[in-house]
Amino acid sequence: MKLVMIAIIIFLFTFSAKSGVFVEDFDNNFGRWQEFLMGRALPGSWKIVNNELHAVSPDGWTRLLTVGDGTWSDYTIEFDVKPLKKPGPGNIAIAARISGDWAVWCMIGDHPFPNNITIASCAAGNFRDPTPLFFFGSKPHPPLELKEWSQLKLGVKEDTLNFWINGKHVLGPIQLPNRQTFQKRDAVRKQHIEEHHDGANFRPMQLGRFQDFLTGKVGLGLSNQTARFDNVVITGNGIPHNNGLSVTPKAKLATMWGNLKRL
Repeated sequence: MKLVMIAIIIFLFTFSAKSGVFVEDFDNNFGRWQEFLMGRALPGSWKIVNNELHAVSPDGWTRLLTVGDGTWSDYTIEFDVKPLKKPGPGNIAIAARISGDWAVWCMIGDHPFPNNITIASCAAGNFRDPTPLFFFGSKPHPPLELKEWSQLKLGVKEDTLNFWINGKHVLGPIQLPNRQTFQKRDAVRKQHIEEHHDGANFRPMQLGRFQDFLTGKVGLGLSNQTARFDNVVITGNGIPHNNGLSVTPKAKLATMWGNLKRL
């Protein structure tokens, strides 16, 4: 098993030499990372502890830390995460194509209805105004273990998304929603409300400056819990090689090798 993992790591960095690889292991500071808040969330807590990102989201609003360029298009983002405390239902999130208020993101988290299950899901929409959102993929999944490291990975290529948890492909390929998808959904919702006269107010998806989710920054985040993040790797054509972040792919490989030796 160890030899297989070594071969995969060597392949990853050989391949990355042909494309861009953007690495962050939080050994120094946040660099260009910025917080991105859902809804009415107040700022969370983000700090470096023992060369890891220590994050606290104190309530049910999802808080992201984002980095990158609004022109980034096709790439994968992956990171390690270790949940530490979770007082109630919450999630760990991984995001892509963040542009303005818009984002595409996947998460693993608690779904209190109907049976308090944990699900992996993906969504898109106005992150700052999350109701209504467009959920376009979900399935039950075991929760992430507290005080244990797990890995999340999200890949976006053209209009297609894939989501992995701990190396297992859990959702995808999923076709990302476009403007027409939102408009059709609005038409169905409006018709349902008018036919049933249930007192609900129709609220359109508020497309605004919708860009069809084809370019944008990346992000990692959480809600209603405390967690550690580490070893962020973003790979794809057009992704700059580190571009001033704290470590190089060579150093990242050395870190991975050190982790392997502890297996």
